[in-house]
Order: sequence, then structure tokens, then C-alpha cells
Amino acid sequence: MHFNIITDGEIEYFLKITQDHLATPLSAHGGVISALADAALGVCGLSCVYKENKVVSTVEYKINFLAPAFVNDELIAHAKVLQKGKRILIVECTIFSASHPTPSGGGVALATGEERKLIAKAIGTFNAYDATKAGY
Repeated sequence: MHFNIITDGEIEYFLKITQDHLATPLSAHGGVISALADAALGVCGLSCVYKENKVVSTVEYKINFLAPAFVNDELIAHAKVLQKGKRILIVECTIFSASHPTPSGGGVALATGEERKLIAKAIGTFNAYDATKAGY
């Protein structure tokens, strides 16, 4: 996995599905998709508070699995902070397959006008706190 910070509070995380990620002979384990979502949500929250010398911890998150991911699928998790308070952040994440175009109306619209298969949606709550408390 690797990521890009688009701007403070908005990131993209990338993962290519391999044989090691499979739960069945064809599709990725939900835990892999969930780990991608948690990583994207957390890094997104962190990108919003690190300049304040803060880190984040997951309070809770929810994920909806909408379609399977298959071997060689290039997944992109796009995360964005919806709300930032003094300590609590609400972050959303959309995971889609960059490998599979979908018919109009059946996926995630990209800036290019193309649509990609929607894999999962997640939303999380994060606690922002002083980085020294985490040992930094």
C-alpha cells in the first residue's frame, strides 16, 4: 500500500489485490478492504492535524462492502475529512477499483468523466491528541 496527500484533510491510498489477499479463489477478504479503509481514514485525519503536532486514533468506523475486489484489481481509497473539531474528526472514504470501468450510473465518477466500480464506503470518527502522548 502507498498513499498521496492531495491536500490537508484529503488523501488517496492505493492497493493492488494479490493472491495473498484472497478469501475465496476469486475475491479479496473483507479484512483487506477494511484495513485499506482504516489506513486511508487514519492518514486522512492525520494529514489534517499533524501541523498542530497532533496524532489521531480511531474511535470507531463503519464500512459497507458493495462489490467484490479480485486479483490484480488496483484499488484506490479516496478519503476526506468531513468535519474537524478541537478533538474529534469525522472522515469518509470511498474505495473503488481503478481496473474496472462501469456503465454510466453504476460506479464512482472520476474527474475524467469515467466511472469505476465502487467496492466499499466507510466513515470514521477519530480522536486528535498531542503527539507527545503517543511518544513523538
